[in-house]
Amino acid sequence: MAARQSVWARSMPVKEQLTVIRRLLPYAKPFKWFFIAAIVFSGLISVVNIYLPRVLQTFIDHYLKTGHATVPVMWYFAGLYFFGMVVRALMQFVQNFSSTMGAEYMLENVRRQMFAKLHRMGMRYFDQVPGGSILSRLTNDTMSFSNFWALFNTLFTAFFAVISSFVAMYLTDAQIALWLLVFMPFLAVTIWYYQRYSSRVYRRMRERLSELNTKLSEAITGISVIQQFRQEHRINGEFDHTNDAYFKTRQAMIRTNSLLLSPLIDLFYALGTVMVLGIFGVRGLNGYVAAGVVYAFITYLNNFYNPMTSMMDNLSDFQDGVVAGSRVLRVMDDPTIAPAQHADPTAKITRGKIEFRHVTFAYDGQHPVLKDVSFVAEPGQTVALVGQTGSGKTSTINVLMRFYEFGSGQVLIDDRDIRDYDLKELRQRFGLVLQDSFMFYGDIASNIRMFDDSISDQQVEDAARFVSADRFIDQLPDKYHARVIERGASYSGGQRQLLSFARTVAHDPKILILDEATADIDTETEALIQDGLQKLQSGRTTIAIAHRLSTIRNADQILVLDQGRIVERGTHDELLALRGRYYDMYRLQTAVDADQREALLKNEEE
Repeated sequence: MAARQSVWARSMPVKEQLTVIRRLLPYAKPFKWFFIAAIVFSGLISVVNIYLPRVLQTFIDHYLKTGHATVPVMWYFAGLYFFGMVVRALMQFVQNFSSTMGAEYMLENVRRQMFAKLHRMGMRYFDQVPGGSILSRLTNDTMSFSNFWALFNTLFTAFFAVISSFVAMYLTDAQIALWLLVFMPFLAVTIWYYQRYSSRVYRRMRERLSELNTKLSEAITGISVIQQFRQEHRINGEFDHTNDAYFKTRQAMIRTNSLLLSPLIDLFYALGTVMVLGIFGVRGLNGYVAAGVVYAFITYLNNFYNPMTSMMDNLSDFQDGVVAGSRVLRVMDDPTIAPAQHADPTAKITRGKIEFRHVTFAYDGQHPVLKDVSFVAEPGQTVALVGQTGSGKTSTINVLMRFYEFGSGQVLIDDRDIRDYDLKELRQRFGLVLQDSFMFYGDIASNIRMFDDSISDQQVEDAARFVSADRFIDQLPDKYHARVIERGASYSGGQRQLLSFARTVAHDPKILILDEATADIDTETEALIQDGLQKLQSGRTTIAIAHRLSTIRNADQILVLDQGRIVERGTHDELLALRGRYYDMYRLQTAVDADQREALLKNEEE
């Protein structure tokens, strides 16, 4: 924990900040005209800001002071000033609208690219990074570094305003204008210190927010387990600790901003005003000082410092955005991508033959979980994988589905390397049914067709009937349009699994992969779909991970895995005859099933 804190406790060097900004600029390039328009109108606004004080200065010194301020003259200068104010308001609207819309378009673009990047990443990334942290980067971080574009808008506005105001002050009174430059070194040191110290604060704050989102995601996802084991007090304590750490970083940020941002600029403005009035006052003791000149100079001084105040206020968003941008770029630069395919457009899966040749695989690249695995599943055959937890059954499926890149060896489909096939072809020809079936928001029909409009309503109903899911669907008020909420929580595990089977049937795969697909289904429901499974497997190559050995008795080949190696292979009868590991597993499970049946009968008699 200390090591991680030390990394996030350091400030972000200026060079690193500039690198982040340079890397983020291409995301704004498609919308450059919005930003160009904002820059152009910032320059025009600064011209109007010079024009307005000149109007009043001319009226005061040349008409009001000399007694020539007639009613028509007053209306003339009032009209000029009003016209300038209206023009400035319209320009400010266009400038602000252009800058804000450019930032919003860029935010939408970055989120879309980041979301697409996440779906191209390999499963290893999601094994290592908590879901809450990913969510934080996709939502909070992208929003924050979008905000920092507002600083560029303010920066250009401040640049034009400062330059134009200083030129106007210099033309009005060069000596006083040069005296005001004495505050610039102090302002530069303040900005330098702020960006150095605040980047460390914002780094800590972003990391704590990520941890907070991770805690929230974990608590919401695991709420049933938390309540079952009465872990509410522990979870609340952990959340309070994380939330308090985030609160303290927010406090540090507020203290920093309250001291080093606009209050300090306001102090420089006050000192500048005192200096200007003091010099004019001394001159007034020895001669005449035109009131219009004093008014114009004070107004220019206000125009000189006001944009700096806005810039310093936005500097906090800038620092937050740079830190958030670095976290987003870390995701975009992450090399953990899905296994690469060297796709041949002509490669098609027609028969469904599967072959593993001396395949070795490790999740971390160092500790193999599959070791020299070799087997062949001929077209239409069913190959079952059995073994203790951690023996490598699911890892075999992960390799076959191209969720992970294997190390040495070969995986062949129809005697061609699996890398020769386009990933779309593999996904279309493979049908995967997991133990934990995932349901999406929508209705039953959309979850069966998986939002593929090419699958008709009749095909959806036929698929449900094929696996006997129609028995419970027809009893629902809305039948196939019955609502499905998050993860299908309103349906039982068996019903969700039946829908998962129907989903697979509707897409008519050539290769069927069952990952303990009947493990969460009760005996009665399992009996309902066994006939459907037999029909589903007919003409398809099936790789099945078996939890209940009784469900694979008719498999063409059973592979017994132990610590990543195939230690036995053969049919059900052949393996029983060997009296090896499979025999022991089958005998133990049969005895357990018998005890359960006996206990059930006893309970029914009572």
